Amino acid sequence: MNQGLALEILLSGESVLLTGPAGAGKTFVLNQFIKLAKHQGKHVSVTATTGLAATHLGGATIHSWSGIGVQDSLPPSFGDHIAKGRREIIEKTDVLLIDEISMLHDFRLDMIDEVCRSVRDVDEPFGGIQIVMSGDFFQLPPINRGDSRAGGFVVNSNVWQEMSPVICYLDEQHRQDDEMLLDILNAMRAGDVRRHHAEALLARTEVYPDELEQLTELHTVNIDVDSINQAKLNELEGDEITYSQSTTGSESYVESLQRSVLAPAALKLKLGALVMAVKNSLERKYVNGSLGTVVAFEPHTDYPIVQFKNGKEVTMQPDTWELRDGDKKRASITQIPLRLAWAITVHKSQGMTLDAARIDLRKAFVEGMGYVALSRVKRLDNLYLTGINQTALRVSEDAQSIDEILRAQAARDAKRFAHLLTDKKDRTIPETKKASGWVEKIAKMRETYPNAYRPWTPEHDDLLKREFQNGLSIKELSGELGRHEGSITIRLQKHFGEDVVQ
Repeated sequence: MNQGLALEILLSGESVLLTGPAGAGKTFVLNQFIKLAKHQGKHVSVTATTGLAATHLGGATIHSWSGIGVQDSLPPSFGDHIAKGRREIIEKTDVLLIDEISMLHDFRLDMIDEVCRSVRDVDEPFGGIQIVMSGDFFQLPPINRGDSRAGGFVVNSNVWQEMSPVICYLDEQHRQDDEMLLDILNAMRAGDVRRHHAEALLARTEVYPDELEQLTELHTVNIDVDSINQAKLNELEGDEITYSQSTTGSESYVESLQRSVLAPAALKLKLGALVMAVKNSLERKYVNGSLGTVVAFEPHTDYPIVQFKNGKEVTMQPDTWELRDGDKKRASITQIPLRLAWAITVHKSQGMTLDAARIDLRKAFVEGMGYVALSRVKRLDNLYLTGINQTALRVSEDAQSIDEILRAQAARDAKRFAHLLTDKKDRTIPETKKASGWVEKIAKMRETYPNAYRPWTPEHDDLLKREFQNGLSIKELSGELGRHEGSITIRLQKHFGEDVVQ
């Protein structure tokens, strides 16, 4: 499925799983959807399974949004004792977005569903909220620890079966442009890594970058990353300049946000330091993951001037990360959006695109870790391997089985929703400046169909099912409910099945 159709489906109000391989553009589509949905006046709660992923989209963790925290089950009458502020956020949410869904346990998705039903007093999946889940099951899986409840991927949850989300499987590639690297990554996803794939990777352990070329190293454990960065900084001559962050919000919220912000609280730099941008530039001068070198410090302010590998020289000024709870701002951190980049963990690289990298996978300890690391670069000749173990080449067998089912469902859903593309020749996603065109389009449609693009209410759903069973035609239902006939058909198929509703 292409990005344009996926965006149309999201905007139609359907609950969706947005998935696809690394580099397929999931985050890009999400950002477009968030902007347009908010422009439609919808209350969008943006969350992710990790704080790091949440900051990429400007949201909170799903655990804090729902109030479940680290609990493995909900205590009795949980909904009756939920804080007033949390209750208000859940009650007014129209769209709940959960990013990096592969890392969420199935039982926790059921817990979140239970919270939403209880708070909103609506016995439907998530209390009638449109759910948008995004992620790739081939990447990092849910972590099961010995002292806590074990679980699997969210597709095994009860609410998944009841909700039956539309599958938007993005299959276009926007990162890798190297056939051999793509072949290796696809082979890993299929669990079919052959000798020539392994040999191509092992050959990269015998190739070394130019001594003058500074590269980011990806390691699997934090202790290796910290020691490498500090040692490299110590090797540089010249004065060390420290930039201290400023914060707003209560201490607990700031601490929560701090764990998710890649820029350190005290950023220490020297002339010649290899650095990485850890936020996207609004002027598109750099993106999260862009590498560069500190070439000077601006007079008077001492802000670092970075020469990025894309050729742009940028004076890096403080930027701000926010911890949001629905529409409420809980905390903020303001800091220079840089970190030392001689080394970074594989976990923290998830979602990044790196121009080149030296990767050490000798200590890979979980399935999917190698796939995440290798898929960060665009080309095989920009990849330098220190070493690799067998675990790094493996992905979850569960993920492979799930992927087969998702691909088949996505193909059916693409046909089912093809009518949403008003101009099938134009698959591009509108930029923010074109958002007004969407508003005009919806306003025009609502002249004929007053409820077009509006969420289905329990009352309208009950009316739809009752009148359909009483014999009303699709056209008659369209007139009574103020929705396009195609939307009526899709909703009926959701309730009664495609065999019943043609």
